[in-house]
Amino acid sequence: MEYKTYMCVICGYVYDEEQGAPEDGLPPGTKWEDVPSTWKCPDCEATKDDFELIEI
Repeated sequence: MEYKTYMCVICGYVYDEEQGAPEDGLPPGTKWEDVPSTWKCPDCEATKDDFELIEI
């Protein structure tokens, strides 16, 4: 399975699908489309709309 990475354009927080965000209730392997629309950036409270796909 190929995982993608998304970065908050406001603060630079990186969400990696492979790692998820367990401290925010998103287990490893959680795909971006499965992240709830109500989820906010843990560092700056930005919404999902403020994240962009990045290539690492």
